[in-house]
Amino acid sequence: MRQRFTGTVLFSAVMMFTAVFHTEKACATAASGFTPTTLAKSIGLAPFDVSNRVVLPGIPGSEPEDSNVWISKQKTKGFSDLYVQSNVWAAGGTTGWHSHLGHSLIIVTLGTITDYESDDPTCSPKVYTVGMSFVDEGGSHAHVIRNESTTDMAQTIAVQLVPTGAMRRIEVPDVPANCPSTLQ
Repeated sequence: MRQRFTGTVLFSAVMMFTAVFHTEKACATAASGFTPTTLAKSIGLAPFDVSNRVVLPGIPGSEPEDSNVWISKQKTKGFSDLYVQSNVWAAGGTTGWHSHLGHSLIIVTLGTITDYESDDPTCSPKVYTVGMSFVDEGGSHAHVIRNESTTDMAQTIAVQLVPTGAMRRIEVPDVPANCPSTLQ
């Protein structure tokens, strides 16, 4: 009787593992036509707290006064890993849905890319071309970046900051409910 019980438990465990593995593979939003390359990585950047405030020369007719002030702030608690990434998309390429624990500063260096954000209720495309830049906030939302051109390559350079030892990129298994299922 004990052998039969053990066999049943083992069979059930194998079936459950197979079902979970199969489900995860079927729902993953895999990258395709996309090549990320780490150009540089710094491990263990010490915690920092920096703030810069610059008063710019007055612009005639501009109001209020605060429009002439530029402010930048960044603070970390704990050590960080710093990455410089080169990302290349073939025509029609996609990163697949993913997230990052930290934020990324991204500049387009070739072609055109389109970004879709999971925290945008309408999942509207944001299009960026050569010389344009944007910030991926990371954290609790996911995004997908695509090259929606049928003929041209696209490329970005990204600077990313994540907690030391954390994964730089976290795969998201499903297209967010507010986005079209065609956005893989």
